[in-house]
Amino acid sequence: MIRLIFSILLLLTALLILFPAPEYHLWLLAVISGEYCWVLALVALVVLGAGQRGDKNFIIGSIISAIGFLIFILPLFQASQISGKLGNDLDKAFPAKNSSEAAKPFSFAKLFAKTPPIGHSTRTYITYADTSLTLDFYPSKVKAPRPCVIVIHGGSWSSGDSQQLPELNNILAANGYNVASINYRMAPRWKSPAPVEDVENALKCLRAHAADLSIDTNRFVLLGRSAGGQIALVAGYTLKNQHIAGVIDFYDPADMVWGYSVPSSKLIMDSRKVMERYLGGTYAKVPQQYVNSSPLTFVDASVPPTLIIHGANDALVAYEHSRRLNEKLQQAGVPHYWLKLPWATHGFDYNINGPGGQLSTYAVLRFMAALGPK
Repeated sequence: MIRLIFSILLLLTALLILFPAPEYHLWLLAVISGEYCWVLALVALVVLGAGQRGDKNFIIGSIISAIGFLIFILPLFQASQISGKLGNDLDKAFPAKNSSEAAKPFSFAKLFAKTPPIGHSTRTYITYADTSLTLDFYPSKVKAPRPCVIVIHGGSWSSGDSQQLPELNNILAANGYNVASINYRMAPRWKSPAPVEDVENALKCLRAHAADLSIDTNRFVLLGRSAGGQIALVAGYTLKNQHIAGVIDFYDPADMVWGYSVPSSKLIMDSRKVMERYLGGTYAKVPQQYVNSSPLTFVDASVPPTLIIHGANDALVAYEHSRRLNEKLQQAGVPHYWLKLPWATHGFDYNINGPGGQLSTYAVLRFMAALGPK
């Protein structure tokens, strides 16, 4: 009976690869289910081989464990399929300006890899009358003026900090890119567009110290996750800063107006409350704030090249946001690419070496290579 119960629990966990999580804690489990799927697949195999064949529940438990195993390995097969064409797709979207080649998009061996940390320094980039803001600077391993990625953390515009998910920062620095992971003013104390102003001030600070930090001031790229993706896109699209060469968007709410009209389940996140805290009220009260905070509002032919990365199983920020943004960029003729991850949920890149983490890292590195020095 214990084996049968364990088999059922494994199958229910595996279903989070196929369907969006219905509740917050199950969303956290979905991240593990999708990005550590190979570990859970091995567990399912162990359960499949365990037990006594004379047990009346043996066959049922075996069938359930086998189904769970097949679902757990699905992301590995899907990642392999995407990997086979990702390089060519990215080349078409962003013709490379140099000959540097990123590693293979996805490999089973890398599931077991470790990301060595790169040392970083913290500095204040802006002092306001009521607060000061800092950034963490990861210097490029290449000692020459190099592009700089400004990383903007997620956290519903009200939490998180510059230390969030540092693994990609380390990888970028190891591959020859400077990284500045910034803190910004957060809700509810500060409202939109305060974080966009912070990005602008971070750009000014980094440009002012470009010589000391070995930054190529013509190659700044904004990278944001979730709420940080919204900030990155709005900044990239509205500042009209010639030094911003591109924007990388991980699972952001690109259409705040539509997002407010179709909120996420409150069992996951009260998305309307989150937006109201950031924008200063309901859509009925401050509709222009929602319009002005929607990245797709500002899409035209002049916006920087954009890389979109989103999991179809995202339970916090609907996949539809990226579809809408992709459509607008397509209509405007903006160089862009949408990396679609069928199994992945919000925050999938928590495991940088998981199937989603590997593919997204590859796409980021190829995007950076295309925007790099000519």
